[in-house]
Amino acid sequence: MLHRVKKESDLTNGHYGKWIGLGGKIEPNESPEEAVKREVFEESGLKIKNPILKGIITYPETSIDEEWIAFIFTAKKFAGKVIECNEGNLEWIKTSKIKKLKLWSGDYLFLPLLNKKGIFTAKITYDKEKVVKSKINKY
Repeated sequence: MLHRVKKESDLTNGHYGKWIGLGGKIEPNESPEEAVKREVFEESGLKIKNPILKGIITYPETSIDEEWIAFIFTAKKFAGKVIECNEGNLEWIKTSKIKKLKLWSGDYLFLPLLNKKGIFTAKITYDKEKVVKSKINKY
């Protein structure tokens, strides 16, 4: 997990002090799988193997940011050594302890689905940092 405490822009976009999974934006000509591998490597130094798509979440435009579509992956196999991240502090967190961290409030809605079979889609709408509407479909 990444504890977002280093980027000055996080003070205004709501990320500061929150714990998030690794990831970022898809570059031109990249698939979601290529993007997650690249982003995890850039942020952690780890090369993940066989990322598994667990869900797709849409975040309609809110007062926090522009509209987003997030592809949620898990990966159990990796190689490499953890590096220092310029976005925050990286830390291995036991799955059982993640729900006790300061996360985006919408993360608590889909985290239980990451260890289930199948995939999910979701639409999570925020007003500032609070979820005001959500819909999750499991497949």
